Amino acid sequence: MKAAARNKTPRKCLLKKSSNNNILKDPVGVYCRVRPVSVPDQECCIEIVSGTTVQVHPPEGYRITRNGEYKELQYSFKEVFGSTTTQRKVFDVVARPLVEDLIHGKNGLLFTYGVTGSGKTHTMTGSPGEGGLLPRCLDMIFNSIGPFQAKRYVFKLDDKNGVDVQCEVDALLERQKREVLPTPKTPSNNRRQIDPEIADMINVQDNCKADEVDEDNVYGVFVSYIEIYNNYIYDLLDETPIDPTKPKWNNCGTPVRNADFLLPQSKILREDQNHNMYVAGCTEVEVKSTEEAFEVFWRGQKKRRIANTQLNRESSRSHSVFLIKLAQAPLDADGDNVLQDRELITLSQLSLVDLAGSERTNRTKAEGNRLREAGNINQSLMTLRTCIEVLRENQTYGTNKMVPYRDSKLTHLFKNYFDGEGKVRMIVCVNPKAEDYDESLQVMRFAEITQEVEVARPADKPLCGLMAGRRFKNLAFREELSQQLELRGGPIDGDRERSVTEMLLQNLPPMPSCELLDINDDQTLPRLIEVLEKRHRIRQMLSEEFAKNVLSVKSMLQELDTNIISKENFAQLKIAEKDKIIAGQKTEVERLGKKTKTLEYKIDILEKTASIYEEEKRNLQLELENKSQKLQRQASDKRRLEARLQGMVTETTMKWEKECERRVAAKQLEMQNKLWVKDEKLKQLKAIVTEPKPTKPERPSREKDREKALQRSMSPPPVPNAPLVRLRHRRSRSAGERWVDHKPPSNIQTETVMQPHVPHAITVAAANEKALAKCDKYMLTHQEMASDGEIETKLIKGDVYKTRGGGQAVQFTEIETLKQESPTGRKRRSSPVSPVPPDEATESEWTDVETRCSVAVEMKAGSYLGPGYQHHAQPKRKKP
Repeated sequence: MKAAARNKTPRKCLLKKSSNNNILKDPVGVYCRVRPVSVPDQECCIEIVSGTTVQVHPPEGYRITRNGEYKELQYSFKEVFGSTTTQRKVFDVVARPLVEDLIHGKNGLLFTYGVTGSGKTHTMTGSPGEGGLLPRCLDMIFNSIGPFQAKRYVFKLDDKNGVDVQCEVDALLERQKREVLPTPKTPSNNRRQIDPEIADMINVQDNCKADEVDEDNVYGVFVSYIEIYNNYIYDLLDETPIDPTKPKWNNCGTPVRNADFLLPQSKILREDQNHNMYVAGCTEVEVKSTEEAFEVFWRGQKKRRIANTQLNRESSRSHSVFLIKLAQAPLDADGDNVLQDRELITLSQLSLVDLAGSERTNRTKAEGNRLREAGNINQSLMTLRTCIEVLRENQTYGTNKMVPYRDSKLTHLFKNYFDGEGKVRMIVCVNPKAEDYDESLQVMRFAEITQEVEVARPADKPLCGLMAGRRFKNLAFREELSQQLELRGGPIDGDRERSVTEMLLQNLPPMPSCELLDINDDQTLPRLIEVLEKRHRIRQMLSEEFAKNVLSVKSMLQELDTNIISKENFAQLKIAEKDKIIAGQKTEVERLGKKTKTLEYKIDILEKTASIYEEEKRNLQLELENKSQKLQRQASDKRRLEARLQGMVTETTMKWEKECERRVAAKQLEMQNKLWVKDEKLKQLKAIVTEPKPTKPERPSREKDREKALQRSMSPPPVPNAPLVRLRHRRSRSAGERWVDHKPPSNIQTETVMQPHVPHAITVAAANEKALAKCDKYMLTHQEMASDGEIETKLIKGDVYKTRGGGQAVQFTEIETLKQESPTGRKRRSSPVSPVPPDEATESEWTDVETRCSVAVEMKAGSYLGPGYQHHAQPKRKKP
């Protein structure tokens, strides 16, 4: 079934996977029945759109609480029954095919589902004058198999969900034995007048019959009635006296001792040899008519638990299940007796389930026991929904999830139907009143899921291999034979056997003629006397022989009696031994039964414990996986951090190594300059001391000093006023490709001779998507202050890639560094003081020895005065 709202995208059809494509499957048939409103002007939330579709719309109050939202939903069913639909129409559409399948040896399940007060019990049971589905199913069954029913106790059910067949003699003995026993109160032993209320409910005038009933079979019908209350199974046909209105405890706090107040014992579910579930120890009554079967049902109905709630005056507090079993066995080749072969017996079952209504406790105002009952009802219905959802998921997506049938007795009992043991039909009963809007939505959603579940078709019953129509052919032969005998006036003499007396009379000599025609006739009488004497002798001989035979027969009878007595004594001994063995076996069976119950209880506990452990295991596995992923992320972060720190350490190490080398070189150069200055001072002192004093000293030539200094200096002199040199551009290593030249506006122009230059490049101040889309290479010009105070330019290059989202990404591949520095590794500083021309110097500055010595002594490195003006040593930088 599909639910569709307005402007809603239709659901896609999913390809269903099946492990075996040869198995034919049918979907669960879901029908909807709308109850008539009790008040004429009552607000409704359900409207019938067509014969298969209903529309659910929120009531006015619901729209106010939902901020005025108005959303209509449509749900499709196999068929929708309106408020004027009769019980006959519902039966013909839904239940009649299931009854026909039952008679043909196939199982069926029909259950009503809905909110409390939606008409489920009325649909299943009916009311006086208008019978529901259950009495109509019984009436159709007995109308179809009425003339072919076997005598009572020909079919005998065992305790393992099986059936045996007995011969007519054993069935007669069983009937006599049951009639003697006073304990069972079957409807056959209690032929009182039927309740008028029941008579109105089962007075069905439709006279429905199934088509193609096998006339060569004999049939037997068995019914049982159970209820599932608080997830426990109780037998409603149990004859144990019970008064549910009486308490279990007296006013004084002591338990009640009277047997009338004993609570019923719950039943357990078991699995037979065919893996079908059944209720162990449940009462199964053989019925022969519709009245008898419905009387059994009504007797159990009075024991069903109902209570008064805010929503319903007689609300069902349990799920009721009425089971109809039909046993059928073929007749022999003559069509007279039942075949005594258990393999040829077919046992089919029809389950009619009246589910308790799903309800909200805040609406029913349930408290105490009513609250616990409502919780168990909702829990069992929730388990049913879960099983249906898992079945649909397994069939739709090809998964193999375990269906949780065992979580509830209701689903565990009927798991065979969903696994392919018969047809499944559901009637969704809804109340259109506005107060049930939320509950009706939940019911519709469950029905939507249920209709998508497919159930495998049941297999046909095996054939017995005998000729069809043998029952009526044998009956017709007997009738024809009796008619022919009547026409002939009785049996024919030639056809009947002669008696012993006739045979004896024929062996006697024939009687001569006794007529005397003459007085002188002396032959007739002597001949007659002779014949009579002869006949007398023969009679005497026969009498003697007969007496001898009688004596022999008497002796034989006495011997036979003696043998019979001895055999009877022997049989009595054997029977006594067998009785002892049977008693011992019964004791053993009771002990094993108790042990079985204990083991089943332990199994239930172990299953619950295992489920708890499995849940804990799953939780721990999830926690372990989460922690493992967390540890992996931490390990990857740690590795990335280690790599980053290693790179930083390497970079810092190289940086400091270069800095140390630079400082060592500067220090060495400084020491060499100091040594050179000292040498110069010593040479000047020596020259001053050893040189003869002229009359007029000449000023030392600056050009000569510069030439001498140029010969001593390690580096060429600076050229402060050198002409400007044209800048040379350095081509990139990948000049043939399209580049994005990213030059931030904060960069400053350097006077480095080698300048980076990339032809065919797009120069941008900020990277953008448009420029990156046109190029496949990227270069970023980055400037920073180096350790020696110079500007260091870095060219960061990378490749441009297109991302899956349609954008661009840059992956950096290399870094080129451009740095401006002097050839000696230091920056020369020009002196602000211009040299004094030689002509402008006073004569007194060079005529005095002290002046010349002081000039030579106080001369500093890098000064333009004196021989040391060409020195290129770098002075120490002052800290700011």
